[in-house]
Amino acid sequence: QVQLVESGGGLVQAGGSLSLSCAASGTTSLINDMGWYRQAPGKQRELVALIASSGAKLYGLSVKDRVTISRDSRKSTIYVVMNNLKADDMAVYYCKAGTWDREEYWGQGTQVTVSS
Repeated sequence: QVQLVESGGGLVQAGGSLSLSCAASGTTSLINDMGWYRQAPGKQRELVALIASSGAKLYGLSVKDRVTISRDSRKSTIYVVMNNLKADDMAVYYCKAGTWDREEYWGQGTQVTVSS
């Protein structure tokens, strides 16, 4: 079992930056990748950024020029920074951990609101 604790989110000014972190606990040796996804009302959940245990990174097409993902392996924690936030970035952001045996664990989500 893997548990995820999300931090960050909230109200961000348009043009500002968003910082999110996600700490995993439990059987972290099972984790193959961790990432952040988001879901806006009426839209499908989409990838923001993901980092694999190998260090490989994957970014969502809609944010790839504005987002950076990093990790602290010792703490089983990932960090995402997104710059130049826009109204379209408003969504609930979710952390996900994928395991070697293809299980998925999701955080409870954190609301991000962009103010103009």
